[in-house]
Amino acid sequence: MRKLALHWKIIIGMVLGVVFGFAASAFGATEFVVDWIKPFGIIFINALKLIAIPLIVASLIKGISDLQDISQLSRIGGRTLGLFLVTTVTAVTIGLGIVNLVNPGKVVSPETREKLLAAYANDASQRIEIATSQADQGPLSFFVDMVPDNIVGAASFNGNMLQVIFFVVFFGIGLILIPPDKARPVKAFFDGVNEVVLKLIDLLMATAPYAVFALLAALVVEAPSADLFAALLSYSICVLLGLAILILGLYPLLVRLFTGVGYGAFFRGIAPAQLLAFSTSSSAATLPVTLERTTGHLGVSEDVASFVLPIGATVNMDGTSLHQAVAAVFVAQVFGLELDLTTQLGIIVTASMASIGAAAVPSAGIVMLVIVLGQAGIPVEGIALIFAVDRPLDMCRTIANVTGDATVSMAVANSVGKLDVASIAR
Repeated sequence: MRKLALHWKIIIGMVLGVVFGFAASAFGATEFVVDWIKPFGIIFINALKLIAIPLIVASLIKGISDLQDISQLSRIGGRTLGLFLVTTVTAVTIGLGIVNLVNPGKVVSPETREKLLAAYANDASQRIEIATSQADQGPLSFFVDMVPDNIVGAASFNGNMLQVIFFVVFFGIGLILIPPDKARPVKAFFDGVNEVVLKLIDLLMATAPYAVFALLAALVVEAPSADLFAALLSYSICVLLGLAILILGLYPLLVRLFTGVGYGAFFRGIAPAQLLAFSTSSSAATLPVTLERTTGHLGVSEDVASFVLPIGATVNMDGTSLHQAVAAVFVAQVFGLELDLTTQLGIIVTASMASIGAAAVPSAGIVMLVIVLGQAGIPVEGIALIFAVDRPLDMCRTIANVTGDATVSMAVANSVGKLDVASIAR
């Protein structure tokens, strides 16, 4: 086992977790798994989230301070946001194309629809309430929310990551502008913090195979009934097909076009982060590993990765945006609504913008969907139709989110001459 690569250890842990989960369900040991196995997975996720803010602060300040001037920061920032927008719009378009071809909502019977609406009505009402409060805010509320009035308070909650990033970028700009002799001790301090956090990531990753075992075992024993999964199989296939096109097609193609790095090298480098994203369903929790894989195995310089990846983990949600498009049309089809071209173009715009606007909101994916449904005139109560399969699909779309972040970081790094392709080949 010690000689196996990390991603193989994680895969073994995932497979054993699923097998153990099914066995526990068959022998009536669900309570044992929830009480004695699942907590180890939660502890692992909490530990990753624990170092997310220190990692962002230290790595982003190090990355910005390593730049020579403000123009370099502006160039990297503009290219990052531009590529994020392009991949998000592409993802939404792919989702709409697939769901219109397959028409999954038309195979769900009225009886199943009512059963799903009744079973998940409470969950739906909670998400609708959150989304409504977001929608009632002014058009510039996103920019207001992005600027914290207290950095200590913002850093105390991972959901405020965008506020932390704003402060750190602002701090880094100030560090660039002051005389080098004054900036040197500050930079040295954060360089040291960054090294400590990276070592903590190494220690945590040694426990990752055991953590994903616990997470997958708990997922299996807590899964909804099989008949609900079967009713939503067509919808799930649409989402998974779209995500497969992103992960296996679009991203490696972009990497090849922008950097010349091959398919196998890219996936060997990013695989552990993808597997962890699947297990945790959280781009933020996976961020420490994504950063380590892109800098240590995909040749991205630390200053670029430290800037691109924290922003990507917060605002770039390609997999989630694709899911919004499929889910919106699916819900409309279940209710017998026909969406014209204008409405679907509106879904592209709304889903793309919502992926940024809802970044700091808990359960951001579902909240985004409520916003998209409301814009398209689809009954927002319809989100209850997809709750039964939202958890496993969330795991899969997080893989796309993380892979998209790594892809953009490689493309941006190569465009500014900070991608070490030779190190990837080794």
